[in-house]
Amino acid sequence: MAVTTRGLPAEAGSHGVDVQTFIDAHAVSPLQKRLLFLCFVVIAIDGFDTAIIGFIAPAIRAEWRLGVTQLGPLFAAGLFGLMFGAFTVGPLADRYGRKRLLVASMVLFGAASLASSYSTGLTSLIGLRFATGLGLGGAMPMTITLASEFCPSTRRSSLVTLMFCGFTLGSAVGGLIAAPVLPHFGWRVLLVGGGLAPLALAPILGVLLPESVRFLVTTGNADERIAAVLTRIAPAADLSGVRFIDQAAPKVSPVVQLFGGVLLRGTLLLWLAFFMSLLVVYLMTNWMPTLLQHASGASIGDAAFIGAMYQVGGTIGAILVGRLMDRFEPHVVLFASYLTGAACIVLISLSTHTREVMTLAVFAAGGCISGGQVGGNALSAAFYPTAYRATGVAWANGVGRSGSIVGSLLGGVLLGYGWPATTVYALVAIPAAAAAIALGTLGIVRRHEATGSLWTRRRDSNQEYPR
Repeated sequence: MAVTTRGLPAEAGSHGVDVQTFIDAHAVSPLQKRLLFLCFVVIAIDGFDTAIIGFIAPAIRAEWRLGVTQLGPLFAAGLFGLMFGAFTVGPLADRYGRKRLLVASMVLFGAASLASSYSTGLTSLIGLRFATGLGLGGAMPMTITLASEFCPSTRRSSLVTLMFCGFTLGSAVGGLIAAPVLPHFGWRVLLVGGGLAPLALAPILGVLLPESVRFLVTTGNADERIAAVLTRIAPAADLSGVRFIDQAAPKVSPVVQLFGGVLLRGTLLLWLAFFMSLLVVYLMTNWMPTLLQHASGASIGDAAFIGAMYQVGGTIGAILVGRLMDRFEPHVVLFASYLTGAACIVLISLSTHTREVMTLAVFAAGGCISGGQVGGNALSAAFYPTAYRATGVAWANGVGRSGSIVGSLLGGVLLGYGWPATTVYALVAIPAAAAAIALGTLGIVRRHEATGSLWTRRRDSNQEYPR
């Protein structure tokens, strides 16, 4: 993209400078890299805290002598919190700012996780996991939204998915740490670590994170404040006296917009894909160690290690999916990822007595399913315009959380009925295939509604979404 001697995009005219066009015209700056790194750390802590309950569940069950079905409400409590947190924080962030709500979410889930380590029974732990989920539900969509609004359009998918790899990496670290820690120190110390980390990071975020310039524009903040942030992206640009605009900013209620015009079908298909995807992700994450113990007789340590391979695969898969989404049609990439993931889950059910094959199948399933979910987050962030992006991303995640609740409860119900773990694994392939179909259909719908480049801005309707 051409840039003038003032450091402004050549397309900038008398009507003002579009902030996304300005970001697209410059290389990724140290400010943007720092923001992506801090969001990566937030997501990693989020992933650790979300996944750790699955790794410590067998130890909790043994200490408190719980039945397998009693673990379902424990898993679901945090996910109910995640769902309510996402639905609540999204609209608030579109009104009060992404940074402010992100910091508040970190404080909430850090304090709740720390308090969880002092639980003396299942009831108190369930309540505190709900509170932890409220914070987690706000933090995740805020990082996706904030990172998306600072990324160049042509690299948005790869950068957002790279940032979101923190979730699968944090989840994997939880499993790798749990394996040696649980036998010697117990499960409470892992919750202490999951609480102290976000509490320590919150003030750092408050000092180092900038607020989204696209949010600042849509909420009528002073041009001087916006220029101060953009100058840190392009120090050579002369932004004195410049007026900033966001061409993708509508003036309608964020929630209403999710169901308006051409976005209605896309919103519903995204929600279906998120529901099915997170059903699979959380059933696999929360129940993997327990299912492995039932299916193959693995020890707690071995089950935690093999379960961690799902998260390691998800980290690598997310990087690969993001790169492919920036190079090829993103819906096709996600369709293929979920369909392959469904096949890998079936393979897990067929290889429970061959540890090497099962570990490889778990790794591949994580790469395809968790990697696809990360790609779906990038897709949703690009799908919605600035003024209601936080709401769109958060509500898609909120609907997805209802799927994660179903997945978390489903594992316990099926095992409680005496279903073999191998059969449970095979059934999980069905929602993975459904997510593939939803995203494939979304791609067909968007191709009928958009033309042009891979990421297309509809200036006639002030909507921005992938082709």
